Amino acid sequence: MRSKDYGNDVLAGDWRRPRKGGVPEIPAERDLVVEDPDSGFCGAVVGCDKFGVTLEDRFGRRRVFPLTKAGFLLDGRPVTLVRPGPEPRRAPARSASGSIAVSGLRARVARESRIYVEGVHDAELVEKIWGHDLRVEGVVVEYLEGVDDLPAIVAEFAPGPQRRLGVLVDHLVEGSKESRIAAQVRSPHVLVTGHPFVDIWQAVKPRAVGIRAWPDVPRGVPWKEGVLAALGWGDDVSEGWRRILGSVNSYTDLEPELLGRVEEIIDFVTAS
Repeated sequence: MRSKDYGNDVLAGDWRRPRKGGVPEIPAERDLVVEDPDSGFCGAVVGCDKFGVTLEDRFGRRRVFPLTKAGFLLDGRPVTLVRPGPEPRRAPARSASGSIAVSGLRARVARESRIYVEGVHDAELVEKIWGHDLRVEGVVVEYLEGVDDLPAIVAEFAPGPQRRLGVLVDHLVEGSKESRIAAQVRSPHVLVTGHPFVDIWQAVKPRAVGIRAWPDVPRGVPWKEGVLAALGWGDDVSEGWRRILGSVNSYTDLEPELLGRVEEIIDFVTAS
């Protein structure tokens, strides 16, 4: 019987051979399940190179087929297998400080060297951004509750070649009280450095917090309380700080004047 739609025989010719533009090319990616209709072998792709594709069936048997072969069946439809393209190179994961993150990090015995910061807010900010780096290096950060007694604190620490001390000071500008105190510390094993901001809060970029700029606080008014009042954030300093710290996600949310000093201190206390 002849059909005007199908011709003499609908199965005539090699239907497995791809017609031009008619059979899709599919990357032979691992675990892709296809069938070779000539042999009836059905299996998952377990390997592919420029010579051929290796299939493994459910019994663990493997066969290699040339990639030039046309007419594999995928879900019952003819396809042509081709070599997968190269996997895109993934950028290494980064920590909050921008350094390459170390995966599978194990606890390390802390160095004798230390980093001192002025207050708990300073310590929390350093931990949030540089915590990963510091754990990799085995460096502990401690806070001082001010630097008025810094020379005595340094003497008590007893710094040495394998026991270095880095101190991060707020408002370390020429003529400030902090600069005069820092000048009293003289040891090749101690680095006292700092940022120009009145408080560590100002080291957070205003845009990260959602404000245009940090407000000017009149002399005689406690700085944190003055900032909260000017911004209309209430009078709870702890709550204000949580709001600020919660807005910081990476080093890009901090001012360069702080970033450079912290990196400098970390390099100093971890130098061999």
